[in-house]
Amino acid sequence: MRGVNRHRTSDELKHELSVVTSLRLHWAEYVMELTAMGLYLFFTCLFATLLQHPASPLRHLLTNNIVRRVCFGFSVGATLVAIVLTPWGKQSGGHLNPAMTFTFYRLGKVDFWDAIFYGVAQFAGATAGVAIATALLLGAPGHPTIHYAATLPGMYGPAVAFIAEVAISFALMLTVLFTSNHNLLSRYTPYFVGALYAIFITLETPLSGMSMNPARTFGSAFLGRYWHALWVYFLAPTLGMLVAAELFLWVRGGIGPYCAKLHHANDKRCVFRHGTQQADPKGTTKHETAPAAP
Repeated sequence: MRGVNRHRTSDELKHELSVVTSLRLHWAEYVMELTAMGLYLFFTCLFATLLQHPASPLRHLLTNNIVRRVCFGFSVGATLVAIVLTPWGKQSGGHLNPAMTFTFYRLGKVDFWDAIFYGVAQFAGATAGVAIATALLLGAPGHPTIHYAATLPGMYGPAVAFIAEVAISFALMLTVLFTSNHNLLSRYTPYFVGALYAIFITLETPLSGMSMNPARTFGSAFLGRYWHALWVYFLAPTLGMLVAAELFLWVRGGIGPYCAKLHHANDKRCVFRHGTQQADPKGTTKHETAPAAP
């Protein structure tokens, strides 16, 4: 047949099929994650504009920088909670963060092509969210006081920003893993995430701009062309979350998380792998399929 390589191995064919199958079966979750990420960045730009733009009444009402950061942190945190608890957020898992998705892939909860397509959706959604906010707000997010809500290193430079991003990303991922796998706390995981965002935006923003998310940083940087120290926001969150995953496994004796959703106690379908898994010295695995939450 024309256009077909007759010398491809069965593994290559299986690999190609997995791409097609992932798209065919899970495209809805990819669209949901893209939309959720777009909403996150849209509202981030909206809140930043309302609190920072010189023409905004709120900017003149709230003259203290710390008070404005508290308001911004609460607004973003509440928005994230609301997004994760929407029907689409419950179905996609509500990661809104490629570093988190990649960490769940490392933990064996997300298939390879799901992780890839989730990442693509998250980066595309973040960029679209900033672009839509800029269009609807007539270019206001591009004002020099807002910078499209960009996350940039603070006065201490990229090195301190990197360390800070590793630390807060580590704390976020560790919180997600332990709360989502606790019988009593699992259903409240989105609220813990929202609270951490509010706290970190209030306290950590002067150090790195508070990202914890490569896609969130890229979305703002793309329109504003703020490429300075972009590597910090790609490497640090991923490193922090991977270290958190290793600590989580160590504390639990190698037993992984039950699922990759931030909110699993719902009736929405789940495309992630379920059940815990522990490696034994003989190289076999022991599976436990009981869910973490009632």
